[in-house]
Formats: sequence, C-alpha cells, structure tokens
Amino acid sequence: MRVEYINPFVDSAMQILSSTVSKDLKRRDISLKPSLTPMMGVVIIVGLAGQVSGRLIIDTDKDTALKIASAMNQEELKEFDEMTYATLTELANMITGKAVTKLHELGFQFDLTPPALFTGDNIQISDNKIESLVVPIEMPQGRVEIIVGIKEN
Repeated sequence: MRVEYINPFVDSAMQILSSTVSKDLKRRDISLKPSLTPMMGVVIIVGLAGQVSGRLIIDTDKDTALKIASAMNQEELKEFDEMTYATLTELANMITGKAVTKLHELGFQFDLTPPALFTGDNIQISDNKIESLVVPIEMPQGRVEIIVGIKEN
C-alpha cells in the first residue's frame, strides 16, 4: 500500500477532528490490522473505487462516539438517535472529502461510497485481500482508530 494514499486520510482526520471536536489530539503509532479484527462498537465505513479499491474505517466505542457527536453539535447527545448517526456519518464525509480532494490534486482518481455506520457488540470486519493500516488517535473524548485499506487496481 502506497503511503501517498494513506497520509491524506490520516492528515484529514487529524484536521477535521481538531477543528470540530478537540484541539488536544495525540496521534499514536501506525500498525497493521489483522485480516479478522474485533471492532470497538461503532464503525463507520466508506468504500473507495476506481484507480484504487478499498475502504476507510473510523472505529470507536459508543461512549466516545456520543462525546464526538456532542462536541460537533455543541450540545450533549445522550443516545444514538438520528442526530447522532447523521453527525457521525457527516464526520466521515468531511474526512474522506478532504482526503479525496488532496488525492485528486495529486492526480489520483477514485470515487467514494456513502458512509455506512454500524453499532453493536462483537463487530468484526474481515478482508484478507486488502492490507489495512491503523492510526490510533487519542483525545479527551476517547480513542478513535482511523483504518485505511487501499490497493491499486
């Protein structure tokens, strides 16, 4: 996987989270994600297609997701309702939109699927065809993992 594909997503996530949620972000070390991995409980997936195929996954736990949605709306959200779902999928749209703009400027061409949000215990995502890199981000609201898996077509 080429780093030119990964950095725009990570940089965009850091910029968007910093401007909408908290200035106090700490990016942790990048690691590889095993092909079958349990997720934390709130997963947003955006698919990529075209010159590359793959996905961006934003993974966090329910409490952190509610705190992020609350910060973005500047009001406390206490449950997963339509506002929470809309806010979290908009977060994914903002991150991927900014990243794709950067990639298009570098000459890469691909399309995005709308974000899909999944919640629940024991969620696992498996895709042994695409290597995924994980970038953990710590913030006062909790931990978020940005997971990027992209392969060239």
